[in-house]
This record gives sequence, structure tokens and C-alpha cells, in this order.
Amino acid sequence: MSIPTLALTLGDVAGIGPEITAKSLLGHRELRAECRPIVVGDEAAMRTGVLNVGGDPDTVRVIRSVQEATNQPGTIELLQTGPSLADVRLGELSPAAGDGAYRYVVEACRLAREGLVDGIVTAPLNKAAMHAGGHNWPGHTELLAHEFGVKNFSLVLSAGDLYFFHLTTHVSLRRAIEDVTPERTANVIDLVNAFTRALGRPEEPIGLAGLNPHAGENRLFGDEDADILAPAVEAARAAGVNISGPLPADALIPAAVKGKWNMVIVCYHDQGHAPFKAVYGDDGVNITVGLPVVRVSVDHGTAFDIAGKGVAREASLVLSLRRAAQLAPGWDHVWRTASTSQGVAPQP
Repeated sequence: MSIPTLALTLGDVAGIGPEITAKSLLGHRELRAECRPIVVGDEAAMRTGVLNVGGDPDTVRVIRSVQEATNQPGTIELLQTGPSLADVRLGELSPAAGDGAYRYVVEACRLAREGLVDGIVTAPLNKAAMHAGGHNWPGHTELLAHEFGVKNFSLVLSAGDLYFFHLTTHVSLRRAIEDVTPERTANVIDLVNAFTRALGRPEEPIGLAGLNPHAGENRLFGDEDADILAPAVEAARAAGVNISGPLPADALIPAAVKGKWNMVIVCYHDQGHAPFKAVYGDDGVNITVGLPVVRVSVDHGTAFDIAGKGVAREASLVLSLRRAAQLAPGWDHVWRTASTSQGVAPQP
């Protein structure tokens, strides 16, 4: 059986992306039996990253096409994308590095659209650097959705069998409240339902967190839970989806961590990210559900403060590669469901 080919974007080269890529691809030979990783990035930055972790920079091999990749253990096969970033200084915000991180994602999406790769794995980018480089996207998730032209998508944090789907992500809290609409709630429920079926678990219970404290406490703390979330849950249950909610987040999320729930929907960025990162740290990954190919990312940032020191941990990137390889073969069902759902097109 063939293994999936994964485009691994190098992220912001002023950060730890090149180092964790070097540690992952050179220090975990077992990955080559699970996937064929091809780095989309910059040769000079990649060679520097290998040096900074005590490796031989000559292990970096520039290839001209995906077809040239041999997946030889002990090598890093890289597609040079754009001009060299050899002059970028480690640990400093750089418009050039931000522009590079953007270009790597765009190129990986092109490879996926043309059927040359089966999935995308992303090292971290710096949003401020990307904006300084002229690309005003809130983050990876929205850029990927734009490149694939999708309307219904969700950022999903995952550790083991636990998945946190997000109704909203990189917007202000005020905007997040406005964006929790009946349509968006129904669309994400559709995504979760499609995802559970793709995993072969169609009866998996889904828990939806309330937007307000105590899920509104019978409208004492807001009307959104009763007026928006509850009707969406009722409609989904009538359609055969095993979903409950809205449930108080401070009860639902601890119960999920203890194993009662595997599929959780949260309403805004910090409602999911803060508890998830506090519990799982490097053991978590970020999945974008709703794209035509699987995309998995590390669940941490560029860590400018330790860039170049060789101490960055690669655990989340290794897990991202493994998770992408596991999910890629069954991804088509999730995509078919997502592509027929209605939603609001992401805007730059």
C-alpha cells in the first residue's frame, strides 16, 4: 500500500520551524514508513536549521518536483519556493520571512490542488510578520480556506481521540459573539458529523459548549444559547446527529478531558485553546476540517525567543506528520460533506 505524500511548509524561518523540521525528519526515521514528507520552503534556512540542531547541512537535498523525492531516511528533500532567505536574522520579526511563510502555504495548496500531495503539514508562522510582508490573513486556517475556495471549515484541536472544533477562531471576542450564527453552528455540526463518520464512528456523541456562562442559565446571562445554539442542536438531533447542548463549558470541557466526550464544539478561540493547551501542550495538533485535503499543524508558535538555540521540541510536528498520514486516506468523505454545506466565504 502506498503511503501519503505530505507537503511540509517551513513556516516563519526566523523562528523554530527549520529546527523542528530538522529534528523531525532526521531524528525520526520511522516516519518514512508512514509518509513521504517534502519540505516546501527555503534551502538556506533549512540548512541553518540542521546546523543549529547539530546535524549535517548536506542532508538537505533540493528537488525540482515532487516526483523527484526518494523519501530516503537521513535526508531532507526540499522544494525551494521563492528567493533565498539567507539574510533573515533568527529571532527577529521579518517581513521577508512573513512573506516566505505565506508563499510556502500557497505553494503547498497548489501542489494539493494538482493532486501531487495528499496532505499539508504546517510549521508555525508569525501573523505579525506575515502582515508586515503584505498578506493580511488572520492565520493559517483562513489562508488555507481562501486558497481552496471553501466556505465551511473549522479549526480543530486534537490530542489522541479528543477533538475540539471551533465555531469562530481568530477574531475579537466581540466579533466572535456576532459570528456565532444559526448557519455557522449548523455548518460546524455538519462538519463534526462528517468527521465522525470518516473515522468510522457515526454514533459518536458530540457536545456543544454554551457561549455564555452556564450556557446562559435560562437567559439570565444572555440569549444566544437559547436563541441560536439550542435550535441548531434540536435540528441536528432531528436529523439523526448524536449531539447534546448547549452545555456549560466549565462542565463540558473537564468532562471531555476525562474521557466522557471525544467530539466537542466550542464557540470561540480561547474557550477551546486555553484549556486544551494547558492540559495537552506539545501532545496536541491543529487540524483544519473542511478542506479538500487534510491539513495538520503544530499547536504552538514560532518561539522567536529560543530560535537558533537548538532546544525547540519537535514532538508536536512529529505528531502532526503522523496524524496527517493517518487521516489522509479517509479524508474524501469529510470533504464531500463540507463542500455541500453553506457558509460565509473567508475574507482577507
